[in-house]
Amino acid sequence: MSATEMSTPMNDMQPPVKASILRVVKDQRKTEMVALALIVASFWIIGQLGNWTMAGCIAAGVFLGLVNHLATEYWLLKMISSGAQPTRNQIIASTIVRLTVLTAVAIGVAVAFWPDGIGLLLGLAVFRLIALVMTTIPLLKELKNQ
Repeated sequence: MSATEMSTPMNDMQPPVKASILRVVKDQRKTEMVALALIVASFWIIGQLGNWTMAGCIAAGVFLGLVNHLATEYWLLKMISSGAQPTRNQIIASTIVRLTVLTAVAIGVAVAFWPDGIGLLLGLAVFRLIALVMTTIPLLKELKNQ
């Protein structure tokens, strides 16, 4: 084996993943389908009861939760693909900015559409709980297999 063959990477190594929003959207199809099902269910159940504003607010909360989830996944993919080791302060700053924007939008819409606007916070909380469970189950399975 020559020196150049030894210094080149092995063929079985995968190239680094390029961080893109399209990649994140593709990787999170299951979560997006759950969000879509929750949005349809909110209009189907609550809308059929005649409270279309509440159904819209719940759907908007689920959508905001999905946007937050995708933004988090994109940030993580960008960090991993760059090979950078984020500091604790970078992680905290990114999280605070993202959650501050999310909170401002959620509270603004909830106040603007009060009392039905509380549905936005409900939709956000339900989506977050389901997304957390969907993320935790594979991790627990992996830990069990080790």
